[in-house]
Amino acid sequence: MNRENQGYPNFPARPPPFSSSPFASAPPPGVPPQSGGPGTVGFRPPTRPFTPSGPPVAGQSPLVSQIPGQGIRPPPPPPSSNSFPSTAYGPPPGGGSFQRFPTPPPSGPPPTQTLAGHFSPPMSLRPQQPMGPPLQSMTSGGYASSPGAGFQQSMPPVNPSYPGYPPSKQVLQGPPVPASQGPPSSYPPQTGGFSQHPGQQNMHPSYAPPTSNVQGLAEDFNSLSLANIPGSLEPGLDQASFPRPLDGDVEPNSFAEMYPMNCHSRYLRLTTSAIPSSQSLASRWHLPLGAVVCPLAEAPQGEEVPLIDFGSSGIIRCRRCRTYVNPYVTFTDSGRKWRCNICSMLNDVPGEYFSHLDATGRRMDMDQRPELTKGSVEIIAPTEYMVRPPMPPIYFFLIDVSFSAAKSGMLEVAAQTIKSCLDNLPGYPRTQIGFITYDSTLHFYNMKSSLSQPQMMVVSDLDDIFVPLPDDLLVNLSESRNVVEAFLDSLPLMFQNNVNVESAFGPALKAAYMVMNQLGGKLLIFQNSLPSLGAGRLKLRGDDPRVYGTDKEYTLRVAEDTFYKQMAADCTKFQIGINVYAFSDKYTDIASLGTLAKYTGGQVYYYPGFQSSINGDKLRHELARDLTRETAWESVMRIRCGKGIRFSSYHGNFMLRSTDLLALPAVDCDKAYAMQLSLEETLLTTPTVYFQVALLYTASCGERRIRVHTAVAPVVTDLGEMYRQADTGSIVSVYTRLAIEKTLSAKLDDARNAIQQKIVKALREYRNLHSVQHRLGSRLIYPESLKCLPLYGLAICKSTPLQGGPADASLDERCAAGFTMMALPVKKLLKLLYPNLFRVDEWLLKPSADLDDLKDVLRRVPLAAESLDSRGLYIYDDGFRLVLWFGRMLSPDIAKNLLGADFAAELSRVTLQEQENGMSKKLMRLIKKVRENDPSYHPMCFLVRQGEQPREGFLLLRHLIEDQMGGSTSYVDWILQIHRQVQQNA
Repeated sequence: MNRENQGYPNFPARPPPFSSSPFASAPPPGVPPQSGGPGTVGFRPPTRPFTPSGPPVAGQSPLVSQIPGQGIRPPPPPPSSNSFPSTAYGPPPGGGSFQRFPTPPPSGPPPTQTLAGHFSPPMSLRPQQPMGPPLQSMTSGGYASSPGAGFQQSMPPVNPSYPGYPPSKQVLQGPPVPASQGPPSSYPPQTGGFSQHPGQQNMHPSYAPPTSNVQGLAEDFNSLSLANIPGSLEPGLDQASFPRPLDGDVEPNSFAEMYPMNCHSRYLRLTTSAIPSSQSLASRWHLPLGAVVCPLAEAPQGEEVPLIDFGSSGIIRCRRCRTYVNPYVTFTDSGRKWRCNICSMLNDVPGEYFSHLDATGRRMDMDQRPELTKGSVEIIAPTEYMVRPPMPPIYFFLIDVSFSAAKSGMLEVAAQTIKSCLDNLPGYPRTQIGFITYDSTLHFYNMKSSLSQPQMMVVSDLDDIFVPLPDDLLVNLSESRNVVEAFLDSLPLMFQNNVNVESAFGPALKAAYMVMNQLGGKLLIFQNSLPSLGAGRLKLRGDDPRVYGTDKEYTLRVAEDTFYKQMAADCTKFQIGINVYAFSDKYTDIASLGTLAKYTGGQVYYYPGFQSSINGDKLRHELARDLTRETAWESVMRIRCGKGIRFSSYHGNFMLRSTDLLALPAVDCDKAYAMQLSLEETLLTTPTVYFQVALLYTASCGERRIRVHTAVAPVVTDLGEMYRQADTGSIVSVYTRLAIEKTLSAKLDDARNAIQQKIVKALREYRNLHSVQHRLGSRLIYPESLKCLPLYGLAICKSTPLQGGPADASLDERCAAGFTMMALPVKKLLKLLYPNLFRVDEWLLKPSADLDDLKDVLRRVPLAAESLDSRGLYIYDDGFRLVLWFGRMLSPDIAKNLLGADFAAELSRVTLQEQENGMSKKLMRLIKKVRENDPSYHPMCFLVRQGEQPREGFLLLRHLIEDQMGGSTSYVDWILQIHRQVQQNA
């Protein structure tokens, strides 16, 4: 490797990279370097492209191989400083002959074979064919990478991109496969092994490629040339061609067709669909090996999970490993036994479940058994799956009524929203409801159905909490509906003049626990200020910037008082799930309050500086969604997998009851959980690995059910296959959770560096896979499946929980974002990390009146300031807020149509409302459609004009993650940093 070509001039290894696409992907293997029709198949193009001698054609990139037109190739010119010597077509070093693999010409007789010991015929007489380096001798590591003598090249080591050449999706693994091209010829293409033209059977054995009959997946091989501009230290990069997830979350689907009975990826996504066969292979896979599970993900219309009732036969499960019957079990002994796909145990088939087998061993009633044909089913559980009668849906509200709560309008909005949702609470007529309010004292409400008005009882002793009238504080909603509505109507008025600023949150929480611990349920906490009285009182601790950057920095992001984690553990034990709504514009210690949601399977909603006129709609929507979405009560979840592997760690909002059992008092469709796999055995001997997620829960209707998701993945021995089947979305979800967890025990810098190092190790290992066969030089190479991983890594480092220092985000904002991101499903998390930015002014001017072309409108642009045209109107959407950016030179007519008389005012004082014109109605319909696409959160709409500082920087510019802002790294610098580290010890 790296031999000198004696007697020939040494040409520069890397001329200036003026390629218009620094991300030019190498053509897929098995493709000739020429344009052709859809059926064009040929040889792998050379890694270092061969170019004709002489200067490049005007207007053509020197990085792209120049392919002459059809016809006779002109004779080579004399040797010059930028041409190949005339002996380039002679024998390779070592004295043996050089064997070419010609592609059949478009017409005429087949090319003459080059015989051993002879030279090729003159080039002027040879038909046109792609040229490249001679085949290299085989070594134990594959093909040696050094070209033969006479093939010193003047081109940079980049993979050429050929105009008009469609990327191939499926080729043979390993060496290339020649095939016929052009008009009909006497050499039909072959689909396996290597086709040989007549006369090629006697090739010299040292140059013959190894045959392969395994049909595999194309090896996607992308590269980024990072050479410098001559005379400058700046890299010659075209940012417009950087890889970006502008198409959203792209899932790998190669194995979805191979295993059509797998559950849908919305329920279970593996970080790679190829499981390593050994611990040594797993140790070289530096990315997380695991999965993201969203057991109750919303299914589109027509794809609902089927409900199964096994009736008298009982639920069919494996006697040894307790796996539920699924599409991958096999039936034997004429249908009397079935073999477990996870542990291979042979189980008896109950008589009620028996069915004869057909000639292929398939049950005759297979099509009537969804559990044997669908990867996801829901099973009605019998009484033995219950430790008590199924609980009714219970909603208990713990509401802060101190001065700031009444003044901000939070009380009024919350009361109105709860009242409007009473008809839609799940579980009617079994649903139960209750309320406690608090400031410096606790207020209990008797809502017995025989009363016309609720009775308020005040408890002022915060050290010795007791519950007055415990039987009448939690009431059946259908029986006490009038009393509940009367209470909600009067609640804002009761405390509208309250001047009490204290918060006895800890005692109020203990009181709510005492009321709920008989049945469990969902506890919704509305907290407006820092807890200041009784148990769990907290102090200000987030305003000292001197702590940042020290070893004590992380202590600000964890609960200060063990009271909160202990209360969370007690609530989980009694099936109480907690959601926290925090509203204060001052420090509220979300790190401590959020602990309640984290360990009970809940979530945190954060409304800093809440004002009902501004944030009211957001609270109404999100509270209504929380109250009315289908919820799984008193749940536990376990994931089983095949022999030799196990799930070793879990990440998300839950309490781990045993090594593999997740306790989830309340679960819904907006919660996802990440987990990591490890291999228990040195070597896996099975060709596939099975996974089964089982969620045992109580439905709102009172049934005990088991939601089961089953999937299978192949076991591979090739690290390259693991990279090809990697799922960027799932990997990013795991990485995000790991990074947020690291901020709870280390500095922010350490968490950011850990993300970068994980990406560097993965890309370095990938580089090592290809460094033997290819001259990589100063290129960063990466698999197609992970092309956006570096950008998502940068996005994680710039996300609210990890970004910058104390000046970049408040402590509460950081912690609230961390709790939220720990629970987000994959697609919502990716949208938050790399939000949508799209231009709408051109679309608004079009005469179309409907949203049929919505996909055209939502064509995303890169998150960089250079994407913003000062003559345009842009919408930024991260799923949590919408920002409308008005360019400085936007047509005044557009602004006037959208904003009315306020179009010239400072936009911080303007609220977007529908105007009486078609353009405004069109924009409002678009915003409504964007919100409906993801109903889990209600993004608030902000307006900002170009140059309006500091609002523009705060609302938009700081979120353009590809730019360098406030000391943060730009996308280009991030790539260069990664590349430098990848090259070290590569």
